[in-house]
Amino acid sequence: MASKPGILTEWPWANLGNFKYLVLVPFVGHSIYSFLREGDIGYIAILPFLLFRFIHNQIWISLSRHRTAKGNNRIVDRSIEFDQVDRENSWDDQIIFNGLLYYIGYLRMEQVHHLPLWRTDGLIITALIHIGPVEFIYYWFHRALHHHFLYSRYHSHHHSSIVTQPISAFIHPFAEVASYYAIFAVPVIATEFTGTTSVATITLYVIFTDFMNNLGHCNFEVIPKWMFSLFPPLKYLIYTPSYHSLHHTQFRTNYSLFMPIYDYIFGTMDKSSDTLYEKSLEKKAEVPDVVHLTHLTTLQAIYHLRLGFSSLASKPHMTSSKWYLWLMWPVTLWSIVITWIYSHTFVIERNLFKDLKLQTWAIPKFRKQYFSQWQRKSINNLIKEAIMEADQKGVKEEKLNNNGKIYIRKHPELKVKVVDGSSLVVAVVLNSIPKGTSQVVLQARRLSKVASAIALALCQRGIQVVTLDEEEYKGLKARFTPEAAANLVLSKSTCVSKTWLVDDGLSEDEQLKAPKGTLFIPYSPFPPKKVSEDCFYFSTPAMICPKHLQNVDSCENWLPRRVMSASRIAGILHASEGWNEHECGDMMFDVDKVWKASLDHGFSPFTMSSAIEAKI
Repeated sequence: MASKPGILTEWPWANLGNFKYLVLVPFVGHSIYSFLREGDIGYIAILPFLLFRFIHNQIWISLSRHRTAKGNNRIVDRSIEFDQVDRENSWDDQIIFNGLLYYIGYLRMEQVHHLPLWRTDGLIITALIHIGPVEFIYYWFHRALHHHFLYSRYHSHHHSSIVTQPISAFIHPFAEVASYYAIFAVPVIATEFTGTTSVATITLYVIFTDFMNNLGHCNFEVIPKWMFSLFPPLKYLIYTPSYHSLHHTQFRTNYSLFMPIYDYIFGTMDKSSDTLYEKSLEKKAEVPDVVHLTHLTTLQAIYHLRLGFSSLASKPHMTSSKWYLWLMWPVTLWSIVITWIYSHTFVIERNLFKDLKLQTWAIPKFRKQYFSQWQRKSINNLIKEAIMEADQKGVKEEKLNNNGKIYIRKHPELKVKVVDGSSLVVAVVLNSIPKGTSQVVLQARRLSKVASAIALALCQRGIQVVTLDEEEYKGLKARFTPEAAANLVLSKSTCVSKTWLVDDGLSEDEQLKAPKGTLFIPYSPFPPKKVSEDCFYFSTPAMICPKHLQNVDSCENWLPRRVMSASRIAGILHASEGWNEHECGDMMFDVDKVWKASLDHGFSPFTMSSAIEAKI
């Protein structure tokens, strides 16, 4: 929102929220009816074109987020936070507006019903008018928008994004976008008057403006230097991402639309444009200090990735899917095929913690594939390659979701430290148990080192640990000292305690048999499926991030904003404290030491009350 919103700032459908696309439904329905009755192809083709615009822009969003996370050719190094993501979630309003103009124009103007597919003379006229009147009018209109009266009421909303991403290009008040469309309509009107308009003229011009807008706001330099060396005057005819980026950081320079020539003519070209361009081209990929290695969870997790839909990535990934994602099953199916073919990890996120550079690398495999026998070798190779790549790059720590002892055993020369985060997970779970608790139920489908460590710590603190499975009881008792084992209890009754420590294998039957008011505290990376309405479900082990963790603009799976999993935090602590040893296999750190380190570095407990506040 602009600092002093003017008239027609809000979009007409702003109050509809996620239902704003309903404004197009009558036209879509009518176009389908007309096609079935009269075979009107032009009318029904509007919807596919709008979908193409959406996909085109989404590709730019994903590409920009991937490239800026890697760091090579990145222009502005500042962070993007949730407030910018929320502000830019309305980027698709201009596509809806475009659709309304097309539909209404098609219904009102009989002459557009019989347009030829191609007219070369129309394309030439469109190009000439864009180079002349459109670029000239836009330049002076843009300068007018930077006058304090219009800037405070309209254009300041767009400039709230100092660090741009492709969707930043389309974030403007309604009145401003309407003005832009009026300017861009000049070539269309001109070709209509000259009788040279065509389907290609209109569609290609819109695609061109979308492409150039995305290019100018992508925040990584992509225009090769050889183009300007081969044809020097080109620098007056096409801008670069770094050229327009300076407009967002300096405000009073580089006003041109896509052609810098008018900035050169009227003396508003930023003197550092060439320097920033060359500096951005030379920038190498960032070498992180800590790498978090993760993988896809559910089949629809691709849309919740930071590289996916930013609106979904900025919210917790709920266990129940959005209904409209089921309509995208062809894309989901194609993503599964890609995970079978593509065999390399990719960077999805970068963060900054004090002086530590953090990156998240994703293994292109879904969680279910980890349980597939024929996928195991492929996954192990991907993990091995990621560890070796991190080691070659000089990464200090690599955080693994799974046990990494096999890789350390095979490669004892590794300089990178492999961390599974078990110690902090145990510490977080122990500190999540309500004070005054004297007895807990430990449920485990398999006796992991985390479950064993939690049970041992509780028994040593004089808290009774009740197990419901005899094999589990025997396994724990064999590992404990007689003193600790004295607090270990085997019970066939589920009504012994209202505090349950559980993994993601907790069955529906076990949940329904638990006493009313039971608190389920997961210790596994994945939460159990919620069944009982009479019980409370706590978060998977996690902590609230401090303010000095920067560039946080997406949620980690189902966790709320700025809440990070304990296993991921462990890698950050490992590097911050300079602990020069691995934490994987059977090895664990002192739980109290790790918990104190997390608090010292600004992380705070994620309690039941904070979880409730995050949902409100």
